[in-house]
Amino acid sequence: MGLWDKIKGEFVDVIEWVDDSSDTMVYRFERYGNEIKYGAMLTVRETQVAILVNEGRLADIFEPGLYKLETNNTPILSTLQGWPHGFQSPFKAEIYFFNTRRFTDLKWGTKKPLTLRDREFGPVRLRAFGTYCLRINEPKTFLREIVGTDGHFTTEEITDQLRNLIVSRFASILGNSGIPVLDLAANYNQLSSFVINQIAPEFGAYGLELTKMLVENISLPTAVEEVLDRRTSMGIVGDLNAYTQFQSAEAMRAAADNPAGGASEGIGMGMGFAMGQHISHQLSNSSRQGPSKTTPPTSPGPTSPPPLPRSIEYYLAQEGQQTGPFSPETVIHKIQTGEVAKDTLVWSQGMSNWTPAGQIDTLSPLFSITPPPLPPT
Repeated sequence: MGLWDKIKGEFVDVIEWVDDSSDTMVYRFERYGNEIKYGAMLTVRETQVAILVNEGRLADIFEPGLYKLETNNTPILSTLQGWPHGFQSPFKAEIYFFNTRRFTDLKWGTKKPLTLRDREFGPVRLRAFGTYCLRINEPKTFLREIVGTDGHFTTEEITDQLRNLIVSRFASILGNSGIPVLDLAANYNQLSSFVINQIAPEFGAYGLELTKMLVENISLPTAVEEVLDRRTSMGIVGDLNAYTQFQSAEAMRAAADNPAGGASEGIGMGMGFAMGQHISHQLSNSSRQGPSKTTPPTSPGPTSPPPLPRSIEYYLAQEGQQTGPFSPETVIHKIQTGEVAKDTLVWSQGMSNWTPAGQIDTLSPLFSITPPPLPPT
């Protein structure tokens, strides 16, 4: 190799980018004064696209491969002037590497609950979160619309804007879906597909492609979830009487196993007394209701008959004085003898005021009873 070839070799560069991070989307290859030597080797790896920017304008795009930056394969270099020393001069340009792989596990979620109307629960507040994946599918658009002159662009610089976009469209779709709260979990995939179709054009305006979106959870406020859990527990318990008996028996067993002495004995006696009352009450109800389909009939023990019902007693207002009480038979006799007329004031237990006898349902028919005609002689 001659001296001249050696001098020319000193100006040959190797331009490449090996990404050792997981969030870099765009990287600008740094050179002192942005000077790139004529004949430099440009290496573009898979999942990368390189863009050469000259004097602030986008010049050339390089897909994955190995390139030698010369005038025969780089049209922008054909306008450069050579060195007066006899070989092509270095040129000033910027080279941006775009990471075109998928960026996964990007988070989205609601900062504040979404207020919606549910058919079963009425107004409810919901929180939702999940993940999504994206990639750069239009490097030119992404450079013009988002990156600008940023030499190291990461996902963190755009995820806030994308998250707000996803949440806004998700809230609109969820509100218009009419899906009951208890059925949302069965429709996560459907909701994800709706959101992707809705916001795909808006991602495309940034030069990005939303490849996947997952709804991981849609949840109610903590207080509402606690009430819902209690409601679910009641449904699982089923027969509350049987569950109460079981709980009482468990408490008695725990008290008996507790070696605390007198305190445990007192607790056990109290629980036993309460359990006995509960069982007695259940047996009493069963004897009154008769045998059921599942419980065999039990023979009732000897009991005393209930007391006879009290008969109605009437008070009469006669000659400005209260008289009585009188049994119904006595009042009937007074009506038949004419001692009590229709306008005689009568009062009995359950009546709010003194009422004429002719207006009382149990007495008014007695005033219309007339004897039949006498038989002919």
